[in-house]
Amino acid sequence: MLKQLLLLPLLLYVSFLSAQKKNGAYSIHIHKTNSEIKIDGAMDEAAWQEAEAVRNFFMVLPMDTSHAKVETEVRLLYDAENIYILATCFHKPTVPYRVESLRRDFVFGKNDNFLFFIDPFNDLTNGFTFGANAAGAQWDGMLYEGGKADLSWDNKWTSAVKNYTDKWIFEAAIPFKSIRYKKGITQWGINFSRLDITEAEKSSWAPVPRQFPTASLAYTGTLVWDAPPPQAGSNISVIPFVLAGVSKDFENKQKAVYQKEIGGDAKFSLNSSLNLDLTVNPDFSQVEVDRQVTNLDRFELFFPERRQFFLENADLFANFGYATIRPFFSRRIGLGVPIQYGARLSGKLNKDWRIGVMDMETKKVDATGLPAQNFSIIALQRKVFSRSNIGVLFINKQSINYTPGKDSSKPTYSNYNRNIGLEYNLASSNNLWTGKMLFIKSFSPGKSTNDLVQAAHLQYNSRRWLFLWQHEYVGKNYNAEVGYVPRQGYIKINPVAGRTFLVRRKAKIISHGPKFSTTVFFNENFKQTDNESFLSYFVAWRNQSTFMTWVAHDYVKLLAPFDPTVSNKDTLARGTEHKWNAWGTEFISKPQSLFTFGFSSRYGGYYANGTRLNLTCDLGYRFQPFVNLQLSASYNQINLPQPWGRTTFWLVGPRVDVTFSNKLFFTTFFQYNEQLKNMNLNTRFQWRYKPASDLFIVYTDNYLPAPFSIRNRAVVLKFNYWWNL
Repeated sequence: MLKQLLLLPLLLYVSFLSAQKKNGAYSIHIHKTNSEIKIDGAMDEAAWQEAEAVRNFFMVLPMDTSHAKVETEVRLLYDAENIYILATCFHKPTVPYRVESLRRDFVFGKNDNFLFFIDPFNDLTNGFTFGANAAGAQWDGMLYEGGKADLSWDNKWTSAVKNYTDKWIFEAAIPFKSIRYKKGITQWGINFSRLDITEAEKSSWAPVPRQFPTASLAYTGTLVWDAPPPQAGSNISVIPFVLAGVSKDFENKQKAVYQKEIGGDAKFSLNSSLNLDLTVNPDFSQVEVDRQVTNLDRFELFFPERRQFFLENADLFANFGYATIRPFFSRRIGLGVPIQYGARLSGKLNKDWRIGVMDMETKKVDATGLPAQNFSIIALQRKVFSRSNIGVLFINKQSINYTPGKDSSKPTYSNYNRNIGLEYNLASSNNLWTGKMLFIKSFSPGKSTNDLVQAAHLQYNSRRWLFLWQHEYVGKNYNAEVGYVPRQGYIKINPVAGRTFLVRRKAKIISHGPKFSTTVFFNENFKQTDNESFLSYFVAWRNQSTFMTWVAHDYVKLLAPFDPTVSNKDTLARGTEHKWNAWGTEFISKPQSLFTFGFSSRYGGYYANGTRLNLTCDLGYRFQPFVNLQLSASYNQINLPQPWGRTTFWLVGPRVDVTFSNKLFFTTFFQYNEQLKNMNLNTRFQWRYKPASDLFIVYTDNYLPAPFSIRNRAVVLKFNYWWNL
């Protein structure tokens, strides 16, 4: 049976050879200007009047069968250093814009905004996105896997937004040094996206089917250059930083610890599409702490990477595999361990080949006996067919000058851990078919069998239908010490089917439909250990509010002792079986209102014939565009037989976000986590005094709720400057 399962992808995967670009006929020409362009949100330069303008955007939501109601006009120019874009976003004179704040990389669906997406290699897979909301907050990110945006990426560019009675104008200059492109290519992929919340309308210049994001590079039009784009020239950036801080552990009565750090990064563009990053004594401190969550899961939780050094072309390394099968997870490197140096080479070799090479070395930690370690990662990706690719990943974690078990008073660490993987990513030219097939093997001392991973999925996503098949096999000895693989020794099967009904008449509801999913886990002998069957029904209103209700059935056979309350009262025995049913709801209000809210509920059975009630609520109010207030609350009530009895967990998190301008931000949030018995206060001041250059002041407190007392406190000041040579 297992052999048949492993061969299934070979039967499911078909080659989509059509390389014809869907929206290739939509084109906009860009020509060089010798005039100075002032970025001020005003179309008063003569060069803009001579630039080609595109209009007549297509509606994407609520329906994708007509042109947009709100009008948008876009023009492009360039000179020796920058690409210039000017977008005029018209609206009714009596209608004000709607934005959340001036916060950078805003939430797309909560802001009137204009975004554009560029695909410099015209490979329909990777690119960049820039834009702003109607108040001038910037948005930028890298595009990967055909239209997913990594907004953690940050670079130097300038923009301005100016509001008029009947429109707002976005104007920006994107330096050629800030993006990657291939010399001599005179046609890029491009598309423009507009969201008008008041009209509840999302639109794009080149038409995009409603089931896909407007960032989908499969549906870009063509940017036609009058000559090959100029080379970026000398493209070297030095980004030094200075950090000072003090922290004190009051709970353990420790003395204050003072922190003084100087270090920096350097970026060398070897050519316009290949970049070398170097770092010495890097600062990988988080300027904002992770959001806390209530954890009732049996496995480790995932928190995303935010550190700048790892972000450019991060998909080459971090997106290999699936969400719970990541052979490489960069947060395994450098948190709590001093890093001596690091280097990354990443980018495009040509239109078809991408490469990523990383080398990091950490210092030893005498207190725990952790040896110095070297992390080496190599990624190579080759485009095949119209939008698919084949990738190879190699990871080596090596302890330096270390003999395991030599010091019996210290923990024992592995001498080495290696992973090698092969992956095929499928994407049809029209994006209706997507999929993946991968094989990974790990190498660790004393483990030579049952150390393989094989997984695959195939998805069909049309306007009305969604079908997905996914399966995974992870051997019990598979070991990814630099990855995120919370579970080993299982086989997983996950089919999904969904249907969307579109309401074409002018009704308040625009779409609705059911979705069914079942996820079954087996051990390596094909004995079932887990099963969750989930049936939901969603409703989407024209005003962009949404509602979903669901029912689910769960079966769990515990593979290890487990405390169902995670409160250290007692554990359920390994091998015990548990079944229950549950139901729930989710609602998100329309984003047009200054006051927004959402809630979810879950009630039903739980382990040991118990019950669990979960209620969550998210409230928001904005004094646009300067102040955004938010409150998130989650309540869990678990009723179990003794010794657990009744257990309740509150997780409450109010947040105040003050944006004085699109360069000056102040955020403070409080988190009360009853499960962890911790209260956390985090305040952050950020001044972006120049593009990609910041001053941070961060203050953090942690308290013990009962008896109320301070646990630890820290203050950090960080200054960095992005210097282009």
